[in-house]
Amino acid sequence: MISPRTLAGLASLAALAACSTPGGQPDVDAISPQAALFERFSYDGRSQETATPSATQYRNPILSGYYPDPSVLRVEDDFYLINSSFTNFPGLPLFHSRDLSTWTQVANVITRPSQANFQGLRSSRGIYAPDISYHKGVFHVVTTCVDCGGNMVMTATRPEGPWSEPVKLAFGGIDPSLFWDADGKVYLVGNDAPAEKPRYDGHRAIWVQEFDPAALAVKGERTLLVNGGVDIAAEPSWIEGPHIFRRGAYYYLIAAEGGTGDNHSQVVFRSTSVRGPFTPYAHNPILSQRKLDPARPNPVTSAGHAKFVQTPDGQWWATFLATRPYRDGMYNIGRETFLLPVSWKDDWPLVLEDGKAIPFVAARPALPAQARPALPLSGDFAYVDEFDGARLSDAWIGVRTPAAPFHRLEAGRLVLEPRGRLGDLEATPAFLARRQQHHIATVATRLRFRPAREGDRAGLVAYQSDASHLFYGMTRMGQRDVLALTMRDKDDADRLLASAPVDGDAIDLEIRFDGGRMDFFYSAGGVRRALRAGVDASFLSTSRAGGFTGTIVGPYVWRSGATGPD
Repeated sequence: MISPRTLAGLASLAALAACSTPGGQPDVDAISPQAALFERFSYDGRSQETATPSATQYRNPILSGYYPDPSVLRVEDDFYLINSSFTNFPGLPLFHSRDLSTWTQVANVITRPSQANFQGLRSSRGIYAPDISYHKGVFHVVTTCVDCGGNMVMTATRPEGPWSEPVKLAFGGIDPSLFWDADGKVYLVGNDAPAEKPRYDGHRAIWVQEFDPAALAVKGERTLLVNGGVDIAAEPSWIEGPHIFRRGAYYYLIAAEGGTGDNHSQVVFRSTSVRGPFTPYAHNPILSQRKLDPARPNPVTSAGHAKFVQTPDGQWWATFLATRPYRDGMYNIGRETFLLPVSWKDDWPLVLEDGKAIPFVAARPALPAQARPALPLSGDFAYVDEFDGARLSDAWIGVRTPAAPFHRLEAGRLVLEPRGRLGDLEATPAFLARRQQHHIATVATRLRFRPAREGDRAGLVAYQSDASHLFYGMTRMGQRDVLALTMRDKDDADRLLASAPVDGDAIDLEIRFDGGRMDFFYSAGGVRRALRAGVDASFLSTSRAGGFTGTIVGPYVWRSGATGPD
């Protein structure tokens, strides 16, 4: 009996085969001596958990896959949300919604090499924890470029851009955000080193300083708001991601505490003055999953790094990050964006009672529901990119900042010109990818490529970092063209897992992900085969690879001796 997953895989390869020239022969003349051509990129993903929302419910996560550190904003009836992007380019994905649960990407804030230079940086450096705000017709994004300039601000009059060049801020640390007070004053709040010598590893502090929106600069003296965390005697680690807002008589400071792993949480403080003193809530944390059984079915873990938003009817909601491990705390798809309502008691907020599990479905906000978009970002979904548009969608990203474009779209094909080698921190590889947004997913493409020298290669890459990634495609080994499957597991060298001889220069490639397992199929000359099944994919998990990102998958080409700007 043929399984549904096998049928889905056959359908993917059949669809790719339909892209052939008449008679099924490859269009050899269309292949340049250097380039690799990709026809049709397809993705089909489904969640490991069973969750079926009703018409009055939404589904968590609201942004599936590698979309961490959400910052949310309301401008009249419109909501906007932005995420960290580290060294991926373009960077800082920006989304729009009208119901808080259905989102569409409308832009990337970083779209020009002049805005950020990620050359030489590892995958988990770069752009950290952005914050988006709006005042009198101008959107502001403040963020940190770690090891590439520090804290900075960019502005635009439309969320779709264009966004300005960054202006560097004389404010140390990470995770800046802006608070616009009712008296017209503006404040920048962020994480930095404490005023004293750190008492323990992870001892950080929250500081505030006035911000001049006309000059795009901080001014005056900065003030220490929180030293260490809720209780410094307990040695809380990494108080970060702070946001200040006002409700009634109080200023509230919310922040993440406990680091980015299972101990992650959200805590709250309040004061009658924006410069403090701030009092911690007696029942902190206001969001955490750390007390739950890690062996429970389909756990959600590492919840925190929240920002609140108020709907027009006065209700409060929190966007935050969390993870969905598939086994033993391992997840390959990164930290995701979730949504929950905020309740209030005695002028203190609560996102979720301590010890209660984050739900996969919950009641929608009291807002007009949006139709499911053509490219969903939550739940089970599939898409196909035929490469037949004027440009790639905003969802495509690369690794580090390119000195010049290395791709173009021609007659329904993505043409990649070789650049730097994957794993070389000083280079930008000719690699374009989409996020793996489900633990259970199938990715497929058709490749046309002629290896000329030993090591020349083109195909699909599943990438967690420069030291942890997988290549599946055509290459030259010895005097033969072969289909090869190689991996790097926290290493600087590739390890060959499987290979097979191939004839011709056209091949259909398919990768199936199923939690910690990967299967690899191909079709050449009209015959479908399996190259390797049951590959352990846990080397792409955050717990093994390290870092703060998630797996991205897409086309890649490299040639020995290739020329061109990196």
